[in-house]
Amino acid sequence: MSMLRKLNSKIGARTGYQVRRVPAAPPAPGNLNAVPAPRGPRPERPAIGGGAGAVRGPVDPAVDRLLERPVLILTSVRSGSTLLRMMLGAHSRLHAAHELHLTGLEVYFKSHSPTEKSLRALGLGYEELEGLLWDRTLHRELVKSGKSFIVEKTPGNAFAWRRIAETWPDARFLYLRRHPAAVARSWHEAVPDRTRAEAAARVLQYMEAMEDAYAELGGHVLRYEDLTADPAARLRDICAFLELEYEPGMLDYGSSLEGAVLGGGFGDWNDKIRSGRVQPDRPAPTQDEIDDVLRPMCRAWGYL
Repeated sequence: MSMLRKLNSKIGARTGYQVRRVPAAPPAPGNLNAVPAPRGPRPERPAIGGGAGAVRGPVDPAVDRLLERPVLILTSVRSGSTLLRMMLGAHSRLHAAHELHLTGLEVYFKSHSPTEKSLRALGLGYEELEGLLWDRTLHRELVKSGKSFIVEKTPGNAFAWRRIAETWPDARFLYLRRHPAAVARSWHEAVPDRTRAEAAARVLQYMEAMEDAYAELGGHVLRYEDLTADPAARLRDICAFLELEYEPGMLDYGSSLEGAVLGGGFGDWNDKIRSGRVQPDRPAPTQDEIDDVLRPMCRAWGYL
């Protein structure tokens, strides 16, 4: 006897109802490989408290956060952040994980549902729940490392700096700059089907976001060219900013390569990174190699 017939025998004896199998709808003709339709946009994130003008409550570190004083590197793509991450990770008190892309991690619950009602009664909306999830994820990684502070360096964080600062009010920010034309050149070379103009326009968006963050949050500014020219001096500056003792082993970061996650989506993975030591930078772009759209930022950052 089939499972369905057994189920009907039991249910029918008690209720008189029968269970039948509903056939799945056939795929649309000519569209066998179609991607399933998304669930639909998530409802707007109303502030805790309900009505118009309600303001989200401040984060209470005593109950809302496990992490203390995380270190966030705000930077553009192709700016040397993997090198900086590896050197910081060689410090005995800093754990620098691969790019974690936490801001792409979201929570969802149905609007006007009992779940929403219950969670909002606890003072938890979408952003509050995501903050808890981000914090718990990073804290888990930090505890596994046995170190004191975590370092996160996903370049996309530059576009979410305000959310990050709200999530961790005690976060410390490092701003890694590199010659804007060198960044655009490197990104164009990494993805040749992207035009040079497209690369320049996109990396400029990262840099403008970094400037906005620095204007509001402050922090420590570092140039990639200075890091490769005199790494010991620049690492001393960073350690002073983070209130940590400088450790010479940060220069020879080979120890932090062991077990490190490298590859697409995690950060740079070229031979220079895998060497375990700081390598000389490439010659700076010539004046003719600087796209007009990048010249104001080059001037603002002292590269012209």
